[in-house]
Amino acid sequence: MKAVAALLALVSAVQAHYTFPALVANGSPTTKWEYVRKTTNYQSNGPVTDVTSEQFRCYQLAPGNEGAKTMTVAAGSTVGFTADASVSHPGTLQFYMAKVPAGQTADSWDGSGAVWFKIFSQGPNISPSGLTWPSQGASTVSTKIPSCIPSGDYLLRVEHIALHSAGSVGGAQTYISCAQLTVTGGGSKTPTNLVSFPGAYKATDPGLLINIYYPVPTSYTAPGPAVFTC
Repeated sequence: MKAVAALLALVSAVQAHYTFPALVANGSPTTKWEYVRKTTNYQSNGPVTDVTSEQFRCYQLAPGNEGAKTMTVAAGSTVGFTADASVSHPGTLQFYMAKVPAGQTADSWDGSGAVWFKIFSQGPNISPSGLTWPSQGASTVSTKIPSCIPSGDYLLRVEHIALHSAGSVGGAQTYISCAQLTVTGGGSKTPTNLVSFPGAYKATDPGLLINIYYPVPTSYTAPGPAVFTC
C-alpha cells in the first residue's frame, strides 16, 4: 500500500507541474520542441528552484539547440508558448528576449552574459480577500515582440514563477523554456536594462520570497528589471 501511495503521490506531483514545449507564432502552435530547446523537465515537468544554476537560463536538457529550428516572426507580432498540461500553480508570468551577437545564430548561441531584456511581466490582481493570478490555468501564454527592436536572431525566454510554496528561501518554483526566433521588420531602438541568467535574481528577492496567502500581501514586486518599452 505504501508503494501504491508513493506512486500516486509522484503522479500527482508530475500532473501539478508543467512545461512550455511548443512555440506559438504566426497565429498557430507548433510541434513540441520544434522551435523550443528541449528542457530538462520534458518528462518530469519539475521546476528550477536554484536561481544561481545555469539551468535558470533556458533549463536545457543538454548544451546546444537540442535539434530546435528557428522561427521567423515579425516585430510587433504576438508570440507565445503552449503550457503542458496547463499553468497549474499561482505565480508570475514573465518573458525575456536576448539578441544573438554578430557572427552567431539563434541555433548556435547559448544566451550567456548580460544580454536579456524583459518584454512582459504579469503579476497578481490584489484584493483584501487574496491574490488572483491571470496566468493560472492557462494552456497558452503569450506576449508581443517589441516593434522597435532591431531585426535579427533572438532567443525568447518564458518563465512562470510558481509561488504557492515561496514562504521560505528556495521555495519558489520556476518553469522555463527558450525558443529560437528570427525577427523581421524591426526598428532601431537598443533594448536597455540588460541582465544575465543566472545572475538577475536572488533567492531573497521579494518577488521570490513571499507568502502569497497570509497575511494577504498588499503589493507585489516581480523579480528582474523593468519591462523594456519602445
